[in-house]
Amino acid sequence: MSKWRIGVDVGGTFTDVVGVGPDGRSHLAKAASTPHDQSEGVIQGLRNLAQAAGLTLEALLAGTERIVHGTTVATNALLERKGAKVAMLTTEGHRDIVEMREGLKPERYNLRLAPPEPLVPRSRRLAVKERLRADGSVETPLDEASLAAAIEAARGAEAVAICFLHAWRDPSHELAAAEAVRRALPGVFVTTSAEVLPEIKEFERFSTTAVNAYVGPPVSRYLGRLAERLKEVGYAGPVFVILSHGGVTPIAEAARLAAGTALSGPAGGVAAAVALAREGMAGDLVTFDMGGTSTDIALVAGGVAKLGRGREVAGERIALESLDIITLGAGGGSIAHLGAGGTLQVGPESAGARPGPACYGRGGTEPTVTDANLLLGHLDPGSFLGGAQRLDEEAAIAAMGRLAEKLGISMREAAWGVYRLVNARMADGVRVATVRRGVDPRGATLLSFGGAAGLHASAVARDLGMARYAVPLFAAGLSAWGMLRTDLRFEVTRSVNANPDASLAATFAAQEEAARARMAEWFNGEITATRSADMRYGEQVFEIGVKLDGIDWAAPDMPDAVRQAFHAQHEALFTYSLPQDEVVLVNARVAALGRLTGDAGRYAAPPMPPAAPRQVWRDGGFAEWPVYRFGDLSDGATIQGPAILESPTTTILVQAGDTATMDARGWLMAEVG
Repeated sequence: MSKWRIGVDVGGTFTDVVGVGPDGRSHLAKAASTPHDQSEGVIQGLRNLAQAAGLTLEALLAGTERIVHGTTVATNALLERKGAKVAMLTTEGHRDIVEMREGLKPERYNLRLAPPEPLVPRSRRLAVKERLRADGSVETPLDEASLAAAIEAARGAEAVAICFLHAWRDPSHELAAAEAVRRALPGVFVTTSAEVLPEIKEFERFSTTAVNAYVGPPVSRYLGRLAERLKEVGYAGPVFVILSHGGVTPIAEAARLAAGTALSGPAGGVAAAVALAREGMAGDLVTFDMGGTSTDIALVAGGVAKLGRGREVAGERIALESLDIITLGAGGGSIAHLGAGGTLQVGPESAGARPGPACYGRGGTEPTVTDANLLLGHLDPGSFLGGAQRLDEEAAIAAMGRLAEKLGISMREAAWGVYRLVNARMADGVRVATVRRGVDPRGATLLSFGGAAGLHASAVARDLGMARYAVPLFAAGLSAWGMLRTDLRFEVTRSVNANPDASLAATFAAQEEAARARMAEWFNGEITATRSADMRYGEQVFEIGVKLDGIDWAAPDMPDAVRQAFHAQHEALFTYSLPQDEVVLVNARVAALGRLTGDAGRYAAPPMPPAAPRQVWRDGGFAEWPVYRFGDLSDGATIQGPAILESPTTTILVQAGDTATMDARGWLMAEVG
């Protein structure tokens, strides 16, 4: 018997919950996010979902097969510098690796730029007498007295990161130290570089492990609290967490590898785009996820989302695999203000969930993008969130009026300036995601979701010369929906740092066996595996990722086939290859995938009050635009712009010249005029 599947996406302003019922139909609910404890907003979102489905919370959860969750706890800890107090045990003479970084400033020509403040201060970076050589042989055995002294100095820390030189070759020293720390400091979060990132390159390995220690305690506490709350309200099934690479993992694994959740929330939207592209929505999609606090943009080309490593979050290097997502401080709650020289700026500061935009009536006094949309007639004060929340137009007028007075223009002109400026910023973000990666956005479809994207999709598409944009009926919940369209994933990496040769087949086979065995501990369904490698030419410093799934590993010419795959990828990325040069395979990677089955049908939209024409402000005056209820449109219905489409969770502006058509999946597919 089919059961419910639930996806939960915690954003800066709202928590979105999508449930796919036994009949295959999707239901969406929202709740205000609760930054002090995200689990409160999650439970309220589940209550609202149960109400939308006509069930009690107990009945909904009793009939739920799995919950998949995207969380911003790790991201917020890094952004706000509110992570754990960390001590680092490291090889004697190498405690400054995390501070020296790669010897380069983030802005190398900015002479006034202060150096980044490391997550672990020097006083808590503790030297241990031990050392491995680069080949894994022991130069200095692990000194027990030195280790004991370092552990004693680490007392008072909430987490301990253990980062020894060349531990990627042999983890035995790190594992012995970790066991000693756990015995001496019970209850402390302990993490080793060999477990987090067993790869060559000390800075990336040390930095990622330090991040894991820094965010590990708050992520572990939150996930533990969430599991307890779910148990209290009657849920006994599995909880999965979506990671930065777009795959999901059990809650215990997410707590262990907390650094992997740094892009947890945005990953759901990209996972949704991948599923839709493979179902034939479009060849190339640009995801445009605009929520209350930020906008996330990514490229899905040919049904594949680009993955990368070395991503920085809040200035900290995290070398785990992650989706290539560009995040802008531009959302519905982004605050409009005067910058240097008295120029108009929007963001990156946000009004957040509390107090929120001025029009939310919760005490906010700063003008935001949402206030601008209300004052321009894009939003109806009485039908926001399907009528569940009335917007305070007078508060928006007061907030925007103060900004307008500083600018010396009218209140509506100020709102129009805010709207146009945030559109320009987001269009620039799309350019970074496409043009700078060698893709022409004009041939792609702008997949617009998040609560605010529909208000800006047409304008952003026009700015970029894009011919199409698409908005789902449940736009605000697409990230949560996408979490239900991805698979369990576990990756095993081994640094090889050698020329491809016949031994590669055995290396990859051993990694695949280990990855499949770990996946089998979590999952008893279909398991598949993919293989890839990080490779470079001999004289290069940086590697590129190369997919190796098409290789015949038993063939005599296998090493040459691996080299050819690298040459082809290098040519695709940089327009040239060097077939005569040495090729180095740095890291061999295998990802085991546990197939989570289940599609999601059309969104069951709740009814809304009847629509009435609205006065919309454009360039100095108001004009009447027709308003349609998104959920009332039949399959094949066509809307000519200008028009406004409303649903309980989003509003879409179809500008003059646009032609929008409702397809059978509940998507609005619009051609830009």
